[in-house]
Amino acid sequence: MTVVQILAKLVSFPVLGGESNTSILNWIKEVLESHGVTVTLVPNEEGNKASLHCRIGPAIDGGVILSGHMDVVPVAGQEWTTDPFVLTDKGNGKLYGRGACDMKGFLACCLAALPQMVSANLKKPIYFAFSYDEEIGCLAGPELAQALKTHYPETPKYAIIGEPSLMEPIVGQKGIYILETYVNGSAGHSSRIKQEVSAIHEAMRLILWLENKMDQLIAARRLDDRFHPPHSSIHIGLVQGGIAPNVIADKAHFYWDLRTIPMDDIDSIVAEFETHCRQREEELQRIFPDFSIKTIENHPPVPHLDTKADDAIVNLIKRISGNAKLDTVSYAAEAGQFANEGFQSAICGPGSIAQAHRADEFIAKEQLEKGVEMLKNLIQELSSDNFA
Repeated sequence: MTVVQILAKLVSFPVLGGESNTSILNWIKEVLESHGVTVTLVPNEEGNKASLHCRIGPAIDGGVILSGHMDVVPVAGQEWTTDPFVLTDKGNGKLYGRGACDMKGFLACCLAALPQMVSANLKKPIYFAFSYDEEIGCLAGPELAQALKTHYPETPKYAIIGEPSLMEPIVGQKGIYILETYVNGSAGHSSRIKQEVSAIHEAMRLILWLENKMDQLIAARRLDDRFHPPHSSIHIGLVQGGIAPNVIADKAHFYWDLRTIPMDDIDSIVAEFETHCRQREEELQRIFPDFSIKTIENHPPVPHLDTKADDAIVNLIKRISGNAKLDTVSYAAEAGQFANEGFQSAICGPGSIAQAHRADEFIAKEQLEKGVEMLKNLIQELSSDNFA
């Protein structure tokens, strides 16, 4: 199968983040096993989803992990001009379909290069590591990265996460944490606003505290010019509360999104917020004893990536991709999770992130070709006696 034929098959599986991925998982597993590759699954507790990993080449230390995710984001509400789950060639050098860019294009490149990997005289191994539920918070990444570290007696050295980067090496990503804060106040007539505790008013004060915290970080020159924006960001994306204009709200809650540059610590910012919340509780319980603020995790934090420009993984990607320009991204990916397990990690893959998550998502055919070429160059690198 050509890389385009493989991509067409992958796009045909409408597996959204959070849903069972057994259909696409089993197809990829069959392709790998048809080439004599032993596949290991890393299932979830319910058994309706799994990541997979495998090794191609010698059972020795070192080698490179090629990692990507099998799930995609929804298409509901978007105005597609083609069937999102049928790869469509409009004759303009672009291939349209959900996930064509993010990031089934990279998976297709891996599978297209598989026959050459299997037949090559590799001196160092290549690993595939394909995850589920990346699009709803990189949920399977930590377990998959740890499985690669513990399953094999030999330890991989490098990890290339093939998120769409126009084949440029990405050496940094922001960390992300999404939380929900719930405020419990007292209901009452709106004329009694000073005798009651409005959950909405207190939620707004907490939101302002978070915005001020972001501004304080900026004022303190907590900046990293590699990123856009160059500071940690705190954003409130959803607020709910109240039942009528003349009723003091006894319930309110909001969702907030914290994205940190490598020099800032997610846990420290959240701990400072929690300290402030406990102080507010102590003050307002004098008016309403049952007043409370509770913050829960929407999904686990995703760690940042901070690979050094002179790390060996960066020089490797420069050689095999032909791109020397380095960049960073403000979105979250699984690269930081692989780095946390001790693998030198960077992002590099075909397609543009500008096309991800939108209607008529596409990948340029030229980008697919460059992705396959990068993997062919990797095979040559790993077939050399001089590769470290």
